[in-house]
Amino acid sequence: MVSLVVADGLRKSYGEKVLLDGVVFTVEPRERIGLIGVNGTGKSTLLKVLAGVESTEEGSITHANDFTLTYLRQEPVFSEDRTVLEEVFAGEAQLMRTLLQYEEAQYKLEADPANERLLEQYTRVQQQMDAQQAWDAGTQAKTILTRLGVSDFHKRTSTLSGGQKKRVALAKALIQPADLLLLDEPTNHLDHETIEWLEKHLATYTGSLIMVTHDRYFLNRVTNRIFELDQGQLYTYKGNYELFLEKKAERVAEAQQQEQKLQNTLRRELAWLRRGAKARTTKQKARIGRVESLQEQSTEQVQENLEFAIGSKRLGNDVIEAKGITKAFDGRTVVPQLDYLITKGERLGITGPNGSGKTTLLNMLAGRIEPDAGEVLVGQTVRIGYYTQEHEEMDESLRVIEYITEVAEIVHTVDGQIITAEQMLERFLFPRSHQWTYIHRLSGGERRRLYLLRVLMSEPNVLFLDEPTNDLDTETLSVLEDYLDQFPGVVLTVSHDRYFLDRTVDHLLAFESGEIHRFQGHYTDYLEQRRQQLANAQAQETVQTKTDSRPEKRKKKLSYNEQKEWDGLEDRIEKLEEAIKTLEAEIQAAGSDAGKATELFRKQQEAETELEQAMERWEELSELIESFES
Repeated sequence: MVSLVVADGLRKSYGEKVLLDGVVFTVEPRERIGLIGVNGTGKSTLLKVLAGVESTEEGSITHANDFTLTYLRQEPVFSEDRTVLEEVFAGEAQLMRTLLQYEEAQYKLEADPANERLLEQYTRVQQQMDAQQAWDAGTQAKTILTRLGVSDFHKRTSTLSGGQKKRVALAKALIQPADLLLLDEPTNHLDHETIEWLEKHLATYTGSLIMVTHDRYFLNRVTNRIFELDQGQLYTYKGNYELFLEKKAERVAEAQQQEQKLQNTLRRELAWLRRGAKARTTKQKARIGRVESLQEQSTEQVQENLEFAIGSKRLGNDVIEAKGITKAFDGRTVVPQLDYLITKGERLGITGPNGSGKTTLLNMLAGRIEPDAGEVLVGQTVRIGYYTQEHEEMDESLRVIEYITEVAEIVHTVDGQIITAEQMLERFLFPRSHQWTYIHRLSGGERRRLYLLRVLMSEPNVLFLDEPTNDLDTETLSVLEDYLDQFPGVVLTVSHDRYFLDRTVDHLLAFESGEIHRFQGHYTDYLEQRRQQLANAQAQETVQTKTDSRPEKRKKKLSYNEQKEWDGLEDRIEKLEEAIKTLEAEIQAAGSDAGKATELFRKQQEAETELEQAMERWEELSELIESFES
């Protein structure tokens, strides 16, 4: 099998930080690769290198001459003057240009059907669609746009929100034909139904793909190979995320054994030197050199998990109570009347579609915005730590350790032990060697991880997390989940991440169709219940429709007029179909005679409407006749 892409010896660095250190890998046809690693290790950089957006200092990437690639950035960049449709179908492929021309011609003709010039243009592009057999591609493109919630095709991209831009960019990436699809956080801003649809769609995608995502359920279901980027090295694993975790555990255990052997050897060598042997002999100098070499080999690659339960400020019996709170914006109610009592030890998830009011509710409970009605009562001992979606401004002249010690130099465990800021940074994947790095040198993901730790260092007893999975990598999320397992306070989480919610909460407030529903249990159980409810409702609707349409008294045969109509209906349908074919031919033959083409186009639309009505009537009478025979 010929490899799709071959990367050999890729090296990339920023200042002293090496992101890619001689990386080697291949991508085979139909592979589904998940690229994982701690934020700041270079995942997005590797995608940019593959996409040709960034270069490397060393190494090469080879592929076939007719190779095509599509790249979804983590933060999409659009041309300000383009519409959604122009952006989605932008590209060099002739098929994309034809689809764009057809959609634009149809849109303009619908707005001004009497315009002869627009009719000529529409007829011409129809012929191009036929010639390129583009109708199926056009239908698929519309399906993708619709499932991703993109409906206003002629809106300027400059007016879109961040979430809307990401969905438009994802639609563009899926529609564009490519041998290799690069996806950087494709599930951000998507609700669970859309993520499930995307999982199924990617299963049928004909090209290969490499993706960076924090959604571990998505990663597990879509991938068949994992790339792990760690301190400049790329490790590859066959299988999905679950198999990767097993193999990674084996690799870490082996590395720990090697580190232990190294430390034992070091200890013996140092003991020999300290026994007082003469240091000036040739053999002793060689031994000193060997110790120095061993010390250089001992690295921070193997990190011990610091298991400790961080304490929090004492929390009394009164936490937070919402009494009849509501909130509306521009006349639209986003939080309907809600009564809710938050109790000690609570683990609450808040879910719902984008824009449904989840963050608004969190902000009211935190006292950041006032409700339109009702009140929020907060206990005197409550100390809220709030991790927000917004990117908090950081003083980039500070070093990592300085940013954390501004809040606290130490925190306390539940049993009264002292944990230093340095230890907390290590737990959240900032090794000692990186703690004096300036903030301006951190990646976006590393900054979000640092901001999360700053929130936790204030030792809150009520923790609000607003979409924490949008910017944090899978390893950081695992650390956060372990932290929350031991956290003695209250946790409220707004999230759409199925894995994270299953791990961290035990009941939900769910925004559904303008109402807030309570659910006791895990998020996966809630989704299953919702699916079952929708299925039952659809089945009940089908039964009710059949019951309502059942005639009170069953007829035994067609009436005289119905029989007469039935006898001539098939001939009528056949004549209409022939008439439409004739009109289509005459429209093409009209050429530059715009007046004649306009009149023929009007007749064609009338004939198509009449044919549709005749077909519907034929179906009605056909079902009626079948009922007599049954």
